[in-house]
Amino acid sequence: MQAADQGYDPQQPHMDGRKLRIGIVQARFNAGITDALAKACKDELAALGVAADRIVHVQVPGALEVPVALQALAEQEAFDALVALGCIIRGETYHFELVANESGASVSRIALDYQIPIANAIITTENMEQAVARQTDKGRDAARVAVEMANLLEQLK
Repeated sequence: MQAADQGYDPQQPHMDGRKLRIGIVQARFNAGITDALAKACKDELAALGVAADRIVHVQVPGALEVPVALQALAEQEAFDALVALGCIIRGETYHFELVANESGASVSRIALDYQIPIANAIITTENMEQAVARQTDKGRDAARVAVEMANLLEQLK
C-alpha cells in the first residue's frame, strides 16, 4: 500500500503529538544556549499535545556524548521520536569540525540503525551571537520535526 493510499498528504503534515513519547538528549556544554533550546523544544511539544509525562529529558556533558544517550534511549524501544540538543561554537582549532562532524554523523547513524526519527538540533555557529539568535527557533523546529516524523513513520508502517 502506498503512502497516498493511507491518507498521507505531504502538504499537510500530521502534527498531533498527543499519543507520542519523545526522548530529549541535551548537551550541557554551552548551557545557556542548550537550556534555551530545551525550553523552546518542550514548550513546542506541549503546544503540539505531547504531555509532560510522555517526555524523557536527559543531559550529557557535550555534543559528542549526545549520540551515546540517544542510542540508549533508542534501544529501549519506548519512544516514537528523539531530539538531540547541543551547541558547538567555532573556535581557533580543528576541534569544532571534529565535534560537529562526528556528532552529526552519529546522530544520523542511530536514526537509521534504529529506524527512529531524531530531530537534530545540535546547532553549529561561528560565534555566541549566532547561537543566541538561533536557540529558540531551533528548539521549536526540533519539536515539530520530532512530532511530524513520528507520525509519518507510523503512517508508513
